[in-house]
Amino acid sequence: MAKSLNGNTALITGAAKRIGRQIALTLANEGVNIIVHYNRSDDEAEELRRELTDLGVKSWAVRADFAHPAEYASLLERALEAAGTLDILVNNASIFPQEKLEEMTLESLNLNIEVNAWAPFLFSRDFAQRLGKGSIVNMIDSRTRGYDWNHTGYILSKHVLAVMTRMLALKYAPDITVNGVAPGLILPPPGQDQSYLDKLVHTVPLKRHGDAQDIADAVLYLLKSDFLTGEVIYVDGGRHLLEYIGGQNPR
Repeated sequence: MAKSLNGNTALITGAAKRIGRQIALTLANEGVNIIVHYNRSDDEAEELRRELTDLGVKSWAVRADFAHPAEYASLLERALEAAGTLDILVNNASIFPQEKLEEMTLESLNLNIEVNAWAPFLFSRDFAQRLGKGSIVNMIDSRTRGYDWNHTGYILSKHVLAVMTRMLALKYAPDITVNGVAPGLILPPPGQDQSYLDKLVHTVPLKRHGDAQDIADAVLYLLKSDFLTGEVIYVDGGRHLLEYIGGQNPR
């Protein structure tokens, strides 16, 4: 049975733009108050806050750079100070640097893991210790069923996050659910346009790309379920079934 989220409060990392923004608006339409985390997107965060207010929910903005531990270590504490409570954590923020296996360095791998895996883990652990109950959704990637040879540090960090999702689900049951959403071909990377997606739809069994609302709907489904934990929903038109490896042979 789907549970009501009305009156809940959610912290969404990377909420000011793209998929995070759509998740925030979708949850707000369910009556969820939103804590908007952002890094450099000050104007977009404030614009989103105005839209959320127009939807009739409360909203707050909290800034933190995930490349700086001194900033992100206090994120949950500052979110609680602002909102007073927290029921939902959506770990959406990530970096997506282009980097082939031959180019990857320990420094670049560490940065990917810190932002894409360690920070979500830290927030999830802090959430469990401070709140003791609620729901966590991690944004993973459909290519964790295979490889991405053009973004090696990124995909390795998402593999770590996928394993963490299952471990945290077991660790924090029964009072906290921990699930994941694995987007596929949804939005072009920053700096790319629609043609980026159009050139790749042939890799998708459904022969089309999705959009941010598809991801937000999956997040909403997981949050409204009271009998799902440790699950990852692949929202990718079936592309993970092909064990997609980034569009090229590593040899």
